[in-house]
Amino acid sequence: MYAVIKTGGKQYRVVAGEKLKVEQIPADVGTEITLDQVLMVGEGESVKIGSPLVSGASVKVTVLSQGRHDKVKIFKMRRRKHYQKHQGHRQNYTELRVDAINA
Repeated sequence: MYAVIKTGGKQYRVVAGEKLKVEQIPADVGTEITLDQVLMVGEGESVKIGSPLVSGASVKVTVLSQGRHDKVKIFKMRRRKHYQKHQGHRQNYTELRVDAINA
């Protein structure tokens, strides 16, 4: 069984037992969270698509860790104008483990 969930402005296809990194969710490590924005649930040939959400469907996940991705370097330059700008960014993330999909 799989599901398509929406969190942090992005959509993810998840399966039970899978680990994934999503945009930061304010929760402690080890807590269990229920994600109720389920867009689609599928099992084999049967697929249930919501409009926009599947009613009564939820996905239970456990927070494994909070962290930051690798640094992304930003470099802007205008040639012949003596303009150079260096900048870096590290995005926060929450690592989740999918425990169960309830349709």
